[in-house]
Amino acid sequence: MQKLRVRYAKRGRLRFTSHRDVARTFERALRRAGVPMAYSQGFSPHPKVSWVGAAPTGVASEAEYVEVSVVDAVDPEALRAELDRAMPPGLDVLEVVQAEGGSLTERIEASAWRVELPGVDPERLSEAVSALLAAESVEVERLTKNGKRMIDVRPAVVTASVAGPASGEAPSSDAEHDAGGLSLPCGILVMVVRQLTPTVRPDDVLSALGVVADLVPPVPAKATRMAQGRLDDEGGLVDPLALDRASVEEG
Repeated sequence: MQKLRVRYAKRGRLRFTSHRDVARTFERALRRAGVPMAYSQGFSPHPKVSWVGAAPTGVASEAEYVEVSVVDAVDPEALRAELDRAMPPGLDVLEVVQAEGGSLTERIEASAWRVELPGVDPERLSEAVSALLAAESVEVERLTKNGKRMIDVRPAVVTASVAGPASGEAPSSDAEHDAGGLSLPCGILVMVVRQLTPTVRPDDVLSALGVVADLVPPVPAKATRMAQGRLDDEGGLVDPLALDRASVEEG
């Protein structure tokens, strides 16, 4: 049996697809691509597919991960190409590597996010971010299936800053569409957030900015997960597939 690790993107309007629908689409694509899947034992066998920290509905991502097990060895790059062709536009398979031991879940402890805020002045956003980072605790209310609960956002935020034209950042076409085609200022929040329990999502951080600085975006924000991985000493992220690539190169 061979285990493969897949990185894929969820882009454009596909960001509104639920994880359950993404999983169903992915399994259909595996069948269409003719992947020799391994199946579980028991009365109702199912493909051995393991998801790692899926992004919330409404959030785009350039770094989603899933592991699949196959019964016959396959070429990772050939599988990537076939699987990508079998997926709908907006669910794009970016990389497939052979797992070389260890747990992928243990290699992921934080996410890097880019959040576009049409209608929010970058300077105003920068002031709100400074207020958030200066706080020791910022509690926000979240509605869950079990009712409302309070969560402390601040411990999860590793780094946060505001990107702007000087850094080469610009709002995406999706953000302009979501703003109704209006020409609005657009603050761009970039941050690294630990994956704690309960998970702190981008909308929780935006709620925290409202608590500390009364910042309320006039139109919906667009959040994109840019990367996942373990934290390094500078607050950056280590690519979770780097060890798998290195093992193949050494071999």
